[in-house]
Amino acid sequence: MRDHAEEHAEPERAATALPGTGGHGPSRDLLRVPLRAPANAVSRKAIALWLFEGLFWSVVLIGGSFLLTRWIDGDRWSWLPGWVLGNIWWLPALVTLATLPAAIAEPFWRYAVHRWELSGDVVYARSGWISREWAFVPVSRIQTVDKAQGWFERVLGLATVEIRTASHAGSSTIKGLDYEVAATLAEELARRAEELRDDAT
Repeated sequence: MRDHAEEHAEPERAATALPGTGGHGPSRDLLRVPLRAPANAVSRKAIALWLFEGLFWSVVLIGGSFLLTRWIDGDRWSWLPGWVLGNIWWLPALVTLATLPAAIAEPFWRYAVHRWELSGDVVYARSGWISREWAFVPVSRIQTVDKAQGWFERVLGLATVEIRTASHAGSSTIKGLDYEVAATLAEELARRAEELRDDAT
């Protein structure tokens, strides 16, 4: 498993600046504090969302492998080795064994990894499942904050908060939030960003 901190300037500084440094930069001692998990978990309903998405793509892959197998078996592709043609109907079974367990396990793993926090003037988020991404976005750099809902998110009462800065690398997305939490977070981020811009002028 690969963890990589992705601050858009200096990850250790952003991580340790969270406990209220007021935007003036942390002291040298704070820079030694290791990364910690963000305080807030996403909604447990996100497990259902990710499970549905995983199963959907598993069905697509399994169905595609079944159609491919029928095509190969019907046309008897002569350029394939005989042992491949003789065992071609193992392909859908192998694809099923490779995709279904991952589709079922992934949502629970992602739920354990995905966390977020708004602390001081920094949005701190962790996401991923096999590889993990740590994102630190200073509120002062935020240009727009959006709420987004796919159709299944709407059914589950979930939403995604999309945070954009002038730099694409500095932007972040927090998925799997309850709609009310996402709305409150988006409003709070917009308010704080506006206040910081006013203070800077």
